[in-house]
Amino acid sequence: MGFTSWIDQQIAEAERRGVFDDLPGAGKPLSLPPGAADGDYGQAWLRDYARREGVAAEEMLPTPLRLRREIERLAETAGEFRSEQEVREAAADLNRRIVEWRRIPVGPPVHVRLVNADELVARWRAARSERAAQAAAARAAKHQPADPSRTRAARRSRWRDWRPGRRHSGRQGG
Repeated sequence: MGFTSWIDQQIAEAERRGVFDDLPGAGKPLSLPPGAADGDYGQAWLRDYARREGVAAEEMLPTPLRLRREIERLAETAGEFRSEQEVREAAADLNRRIVEWRRIPVGPPVHVRLVNADELVARWRAARSERAAQAAAARAAKHQPADPSRTRAARRSRWRDWRPGRRHSGRQGG
């Protein structure tokens, strides 16, 4: 007895026993999510399963594509590191993993370039100086009053001009 015939036999026995009778949704069409144009519902199932389980789609990528994505992300977030040393360590760690993959490449033959640590540090410095300039502009805007007549010195001079017993132009008395 072959494997396929054994499966068919098990299904036939279950049908005879009535295992499949009164199942929920009996007689109704299957609610399959829309798949690919060629009707490949396996990919749709895999995407739904990964979403339900909280698996990021990036984790299913082949290693070289995942490494390329990490290179892009590192270049975009270079300004978020606290020090030049952290930037260089992140670049060295990623380069180590790239070299490790190059030794025994698994997956599609995709070239993955090494990260240029000096270029990454230059991006970090540029982002840091831009952040410092924005912070200085925010501090200057914070300390500059919106209405100059509302400053303490302006209020004091108005009080001196209008205090009782003092002559004012256009007013008599005092």
